[in-house]
Amino acid sequence: MNGDESFAPELRAILLSMERVKLMAEVDEPALATQAVGQFPVDVLLVNLDPSPEGILPIVGDIISARRDLAVFAVSESTDGQLILKAMRMGVKEFLPRPIDTNALKEAIDRITINQVETTTQGRLITVVGTSGGVGATMITTNLAVELAALSQRKVTIVDLDYRYGQVATLLDIDPKYTLADLCGSPEALESQVIGRALTRHDTGVQVLGRPNHLAEADTITAAACMGVFSNLIQLSEYVIADGPTRFDVGGKSVLALSDMTLLIVQALVPCVRNALRLIQSMRDNGYNLDRAQLICNRIGRGSGHLSVDDVTETLGLELFATIPDDWEAASGAINLGEPLLTHSPKSKLRIAIQEIAERLHTPDSQADEKDTRKQGLIGRIFAGN
Repeated sequence: MNGDESFAPELRAILLSMERVKLMAEVDEPALATQAVGQFPVDVLLVNLDPSPEGILPIVGDIISARRDLAVFAVSESTDGQLILKAMRMGVKEFLPRPIDTNALKEAIDRITINQVETTTQGRLITVVGTSGGVGATMITTNLAVELAALSQRKVTIVDLDYRYGQVATLLDIDPKYTLADLCGSPEALESQVIGRALTRHDTGVQVLGRPNHLAEADTITAAACMGVFSNLIQLSEYVIADGPTRFDVGGKSVLALSDMTLLIVQALVPCVRNALRLIQSMRDNGYNLDRAQLICNRIGRGSGHLSVDDVTETLGLELFATIPDDWEAASGAINLGEPLLTHSPKSKLRIAIQEIAERLHTPDSQADEKDTRKQGLIGRIFAGN
């Protein structure tokens, strides 16, 4: 909870620099904090008391009274002893002066989490972001989900975040009865049973939450409602793969903050690289952890006039995670028939490249890291604000 917009990037950068932290929600209006704490499964509430501690503390007190299990940390530039004492008497666990000492914040979280054991298994949220239209992000999203489903013991879910023109359902040749708009517009949107019934299952085992059926419904999806759905999906799935976000708005920023990994899809073309550079710069300026961003170059080998992969990585300042070869015949055939590459062209170089990416994401080492994360209960979910 933070009403100081200028402090938001710094606060976000500190939280997202912590490997095991999930930033579940950001609220810039103190009056909305009580509702948000009840909506999202959070373990730590980080509150910036500035610029008006006396106006914010009563709200903090109400939240603490309603959620005795919630650890509340306060941040302020003020070192007034009476303010600190009042906050502590109210039930604030830690009072952190600004500028925040990152190590002190980590130690404070450790003190809260040392005897906590996570009772629910959390999945990983992977966002796939196309840095320009037509770079193949949706094709990669759907086929990556299919490959992960073949490797996973639990569910894999795709969410189509292109609210107006998303094609996830089309690429899998399914017709979802319910969509993201239905869940975000339902008073029961946060009920796990309701979400489970709204997902459409593909023959490969992948579950799909499609984009709205009507263009007008796109405007009804709020960032808060969308994040409420995501917070439940990561409890129900081993992997949640988001196709998008397509815009760097409040909703898009929230998804990126919650993501365990963001796959940036680029093609070796100047307009695409320029778009990618703008996105990366905006993410950096807004405090997002670029260590969680991975660069994938698609359609490599498609003509001599393209930039080289080295040109792309040098311009963007990110290491290359993977390349995907140009294989128009396999891609267009699978798309037109609404079939995943796994069944349409299992031996194609395109399918093999995406399969290898899935295997890199789904490794024994990363699973061990996830188990360690789940044992750290509270450290996994932080509620802050911008």
